[in-house]
Amino acid sequence: MALWGGRFAGNASSMFKQVNDSLPFDNVLAEQDLTGSIVWSKALNNAGVLTDDEQQQLQAALEELRDQARDGELDFAASGEEDIHSFVEAALIDKLGDVGRKLHTGRSRNDQVATDFRLWVREHVRSLRSDLTALLRALLSVATRHQQAIIPGYTHLQRAQPILFAHWCLAYVEMFKRDISRLDDLSKRLNQCPLGCGALAGTTYPVDRHDIAESLGFAGPTLNSLDAVSDRDFVLELLFTSSTSMMHLSRMAEDLIFYNSGEAGFLQLGDEVTSGSSLMPQKKNPDALELMRGKCGRVFGALQALLVTMKGLPLAYNKDMQEDKEGAIDAVAQWHTCLCIAAEVLDSLKLNEARCRQAASQGFANATELADYLVSKGVPFRTGHDIAGQAVVKALEHGCAIEDLALSTLQSICEHIDEDVYEVLQLEYGLNKRNILGGTSSETVTQALYREYETLDQQEK
Repeated sequence: MALWGGRFAGNASSMFKQVNDSLPFDNVLAEQDLTGSIVWSKALNNAGVLTDDEQQQLQAALEELRDQARDGELDFAASGEEDIHSFVEAALIDKLGDVGRKLHTGRSRNDQVATDFRLWVREHVRSLRSDLTALLRALLSVATRHQQAIIPGYTHLQRAQPILFAHWCLAYVEMFKRDISRLDDLSKRLNQCPLGCGALAGTTYPVDRHDIAESLGFAGPTLNSLDAVSDRDFVLELLFTSSTSMMHLSRMAEDLIFYNSGEAGFLQLGDEVTSGSSLMPQKKNPDALELMRGKCGRVFGALQALLVTMKGLPLAYNKDMQEDKEGAIDAVAQWHTCLCIAAEVLDSLKLNEARCRQAASQGFANATELADYLVSKGVPFRTGHDIAGQAVVKALEHGCAIEDLALSTLQSICEHIDEDVYEVLQLEYGLNKRNILGGTSSETVTQALYREYETLDQQEK
């Protein structure tokens, strides 16, 4: 049943219906559409448009349909309707006759879909926030299991300085906390209700938009009808947040893929998140992580697609905006899946602490400690930096680590070097000297873990 048929003598072509009809994907808004329709029926009743009996009939029918939607009992495919709004209206008319025809009084699909989609996004923001919180707990758990494990830190994929593995975990904790904060910010701007704005200019019926907004759990009504029906900033913000978070997941996946490689050998992933090769029996491939990394493209694409769609649209509603849903619905599904599988990967991994420590000891990662040692002896840092570089060259010539060079060899480079340098060149020395807020010392990392656990516990009370 088209909601606009009176103006048209002919029927839409099958090709036009194929490109125009959105029910195959906007049926996910069924519960939101039915909830909004119940509130709208009450607003029309309060405005004197519907009698008490008519409103009660509509509400009972809408609640029955909503229960069927929740139970997956509505047959969208067989209906042949254009969109979720026409599907609901057709179902109401089938149940109630002319009473069903009264519900759309004063309402447009423009303010209706804007409201439905805000309700849908709001619901998924809550569940995605829960997914992110679960991932934070998984990161904190694996960090706690290997709290004293030391790995090499990298810049340019070259060994740089040793860090605690838990410090690496906490770096990603910070990233995903920012993702949560973006969802929280989105929730505030999202939480305005467009219902009652009509097609673009408002409605002539005296509905109470503040009451409508409150009934639907919004902070208040939108303040401009033109903007309300044509705004998709909340979808763009959702897609930006999902893209940023997927980028964080992809970076973490890349790290873990490298750590899991034979060349690094820092960890092993569980069988439940890996697969084998159809040809090579020895292979154990990090497919979960690679798919997580790969799915970024489709989420990024959804953001770019909607930005391009919106950039040239005049006020107010245009049919182009129907393209806002498929990308967003898919992006949310992919993000949710990747957050869940990332937590499973972290729960499954086993760290090879001995191999990690060995790698952290290699690559002359204590050269900075030697430079800082010379500073403590009164040598300017830039001079100490040059001397430490010369020590690296000597170690390369001797085929050993800096700490394995004889004292006489070190003193041939700089007379300020003494026996106490060997303590400074030990792995734990430099690591635990970084005992500053945000640093990688055992003390600061322990404090950070405690702080993050405490924050999560307080938020979940």
